Amino acid sequence: MMVIVGGFRAPRNPYCLWRLAHLTGGFSQLDSTHASYEWVQIYAPRLSPGRMRKPSVLVVFLTVFIDLIGFGIVVPLVPLYSRHFGAHGLVIGAIIASFSAMQFIFSPIWGRLSDRYGRRPILLISTAGAAASYVLFAVSSGLENHASALGLMVLSRAFAGLCGGNITVAQAYIADISAPEERSRRMGLIGMAFGLGFIFGPAIGGLSLKYLGSTGPGWIAAGLCAANFLLALFILVESRQPSSEPIAHRPHLDQWVHTLTQPKIGLLVVVFFLATFCFSCFESTLPLVVSDNFHLNIQRDETSASTVAYLFVFCGLVGALVQGGAIGRLVKRLGEPKLIAVSLVFTAISLALLPFIGGTADLSWRVLVRPEGRSWLAMLGALGLLSIGSSLTRPPLFGMLSNLTSANEQGANIGVAQGAGSLARILGPMFATGLLPYHPALPYLVCTGVLLATTALLVQRFRADKPSEAEAGAAQPAK
Repeated sequence: MMVIVGGFRAPRNPYCLWRLAHLTGGFSQLDSTHASYEWVQIYAPRLSPGRMRKPSVLVVFLTVFIDLIGFGIVVPLVPLYSRHFGAHGLVIGAIIASFSAMQFIFSPIWGRLSDRYGRRPILLISTAGAAASYVLFAVSSGLENHASALGLMVLSRAFAGLCGGNITVAQAYIADISAPEERSRRMGLIGMAFGLGFIFGPAIGGLSLKYLGSTGPGWIAAGLCAANFLLALFILVESRQPSSEPIAHRPHLDQWVHTLTQPKIGLLVVVFFLATFCFSCFESTLPLVVSDNFHLNIQRDETSASTVAYLFVFCGLVGALVQGGAIGRLVKRLGEPKLIAVSLVFTAISLALLPFIGGTADLSWRVLVRPEGRSWLAMLGALGLLSIGSSLTRPPLFGMLSNLTSANEQGANIGVAQGAGSLARILGPMFATGLLPYHPALPYLVCTGVLLATTALLVQRFRADKPSEAEAGAAQPAK
């Protein structure tokens, strides 16, 4: 007997159908109506159990982690290279923002495409695109013509943002293979990959810059992402299961409207936007605030610049530990809405404290045990609280968003949320650096108020809901 698969006739034979699924990247590529997916699912694994791999959280974690190491290698060098090539002020900001601007546009698109064609092909395209963007960055960093170097650097960051659908699709991948009650905990692994990537990435970037020259970081990042592509190509299997439910094909703006007009999902996207906005305000101004409050000279003194880097590494370590171990237990104890609210309060308190902490001593292990080191202990305590708070926001929020989303719209809705986060990372630094000259504490206090108001809105909206509703299985698709 024959069936129609992908426009051609194929034998209704278990082995042939299994081989066809293997070659096309997974059973999700088969037409479930004509190829009898359930029948294949039952019989195909019996034919070659050693070669049939299941979707793995570990594999997708490694894929995201290696990708973020490459990201962590390059991103800290972008403003330094831009200044070296003669860029100043708004030009440097535009180069940095080009990545987030393209992600704002394309994250929802990649999410929708992954709903339609599967997670695996989109992850492969994204990883290959990242490798290509780092090649462009490496070439640009070695050019002698400064105008050409800046132009190619903008192109490399914009292209990286255009292809940057890996986080969106990785979260949809985890949603595909996780039970509703496990999604928040597993979403924490993406945050853990972020934290670890920004610990190892800058360290590798610094070593490659020292031993390989100015083009070294770009080539190392490109090599890592090329190896990551091969890793995903050979061991990453498709996670998305085909369904009889139709997948809606919406234009870009219509997808945003559709997602944001679903009351609970729209609220979660707004919460993620505001939380990311406030965190990006902190990220963009912390070096300046610490420099002023502790009398550091981060532009001329390498020790001062290293101090700020150590503070960010400390934040990354705390965040990775929290997202890698505590999320699951906290979700079971508090539930997603309450945990998100607690995380926002923690972040708000820490932001209110940070701009008022200062001292005169240089940061070192020895000074921390002396009286003059109390100000640094206070700073580390506030940063630790902020890292805990911000790390507890993302996993339960995306776990809850996933549970409220139908299986055929996971990528689309997560993509809209990630696009909102990208927009926040564009607007936040502009807002914070604009307020900073008036008073160093002003952006921090405004963000504190924003987070507390967001917490009140979230609690009011979900207070009447039963705990089981937030943790229920995937919701029915919106009409």
